[in-house]
Amino acid sequence: MRLGLDFDNTLISYDELFYQAALDKLLIPEVIARQKNAVRDYLRQKGMEDEWTRLQGEVYGRRILDAEPFEGMHAALGMLAQRGVPMCIVSHKTRTPYIGEPWDLHAAAAGWLAEQGFYDPEGLGWAENQVFFEETKEAKVARILALGCTHYVVDLPEILAMLPESIEKILFDPAKKSEPYTGGKLMFSWQELPRLLELT
Repeated sequence: MRLGLDFDNTLISYDELFYQAALDKLLIPEVIARQKNAVRDYLRQKGMEDEWTRLQGEVYGRRILDAEPFEGMHAALGMLAQRGVPMCIVSHKTRTPYIGEPWDLHAAAAGWLAEQGFYDPEGLGWAENQVFFEETKEAKVARILALGCTHYVVDLPEILAMLPESIEKILFDPAKKSEPYTGGKLMFSWQELPRLLELT
């Protein structure tokens, strides 16, 4: 077994941060739901696509350390590490934002992982060669295959649809928007991962 993991909206939750960052910039009213997609939809409805793109750059760059991990993620990965399950992160992320300040988004994401103890011997104890940020979806899929992942967890059905049937596909859907899902297994919380990997 080799477990591949997505990064954005899978390990890391941006909902609260997107809401707060948009509120700080006076882009949204307080009544908007505290969710990334609610902020995105509001700004797009107002014809503020460029503001949304700049906001993404700021959240994924300068402010990423304020984003929270999904509940139960650390405990689940810690348990898998104790069981000796090989793991890696393979994420699709541009190097810099499309517009706005040229933050290094790969370095910012790696900084979040470091802050969360991924590389700490007293934490998860990962090596940096277990983490890959690819600039296109196609490169992401190629990396998953090259690493020999037998299982992959991601929040986007479209990525799972690009993977071969030989890989066990797990869709992370904490909002339970994809039920029923026929393209693989559904994971509503990180606590479910060991069971889905048939390790319990």
